[in-house]
Amino acid sequence: MKTVLISGCAGFIGQNLIYQIIDRYKIIGVDNFYSSNQSNVKSFLNHKNFSFIESDIVNLNQIKTRLDYIINLACPASPPIYQKDPFFTLETNYKGTLNLLNIARINDAIFIQASTSEVYGDPLNHPQSENYFGNVNTMGNRSCYDEGKRIAETLCYEFRKKFNVQTRVIRIFNTYGPKMDKNDGRVISNFIVNVINKSPLVIYGNGNQTRSFCYIDDLISGIIKSMSIDFEKPINLGNDKEISLNNLVKVLNEIFGENEVNYLESIVDDPKVRKPDISRANEILDWNPKTSLLDGLLKTHEYFKSIN
Repeated sequence: MKTVLISGCAGFIGQNLIYQIIDRYKIIGVDNFYSSNQSNVKSFLNHKNFSFIESDIVNLNQIKTRLDYIINLACPASPPIYQKDPFFTLETNYKGTLNLLNIARINDAIFIQASTSEVYGDPLNHPQSENYFGNVNTMGNRSCYDEGKRIAETLCYEFRKKFNVQTRVIRIFNTYGPKMDKNDGRVISNFIVNVINKSPLVIYGNGNQTRSFCYIDDLISGIIKSMSIDFEKPINLGNDKEISLNNLVKVLNEIFGENEVNYLESIVDDPKVRKPDISRANEILDWNPKTSLLDGLLKTHEYFKSIN
């Protein structure tokens, strides 16, 4: 049985990934609980295929067990959390990724880097394909995350070129679903929590900005496919069905009843459009998202109601 180290294992994506693969792989989970909670891994601790190390990835020591895969999910992804300590965010992405890549090199392990659509910044090209270099502000509130993820991709590129480490970069677009932190500050979690609490939905800006929302199970299937197929250049993983925030409100109102909407001042550097070109994912990974927005919203609403 092969061994997978998953950093950031207690986060939203990490929990869902473990659940999907724990019966097929031995998993070493790593997390420092900076943006997650110990309770998120509690259900896995008694599983024979799971062991846990509490550490950040900057200071993680060499692992005695031989590793076949490293999947690096470690980095706060919610703007309020990654902006809280921008130096920590930058160090996690540079020093932490560098440390994990060196561990991968020693183990001859496949290294999968969870990058982000934020590497495209506020894009001038639409939809966003992997060969677009982006429009990123290097001196803004979001820069520590955007540029941190970009340098992490560069590290992967250099380790592949110089040391022949089998690095694979996936650029994750907006993802939602069960096990999201209800206070993570992202649009679907904010909207659904407010729907449940019968509070006004808050939109920053005029609501015409677009997003493309991928249900978590679809993303996880893409990550799992990336474990068995090699690719040199980054691959977008996201849903290519684009929707404006105003239209998202209409969908929620149709499902759950009318909610008041409050429009506040727009956020600096907030992308005006976001839609992945997923032709590479389809061609190389044979991957497409399957879950409709309606089904995904219903499942997410049910989850948030269960923890409310």
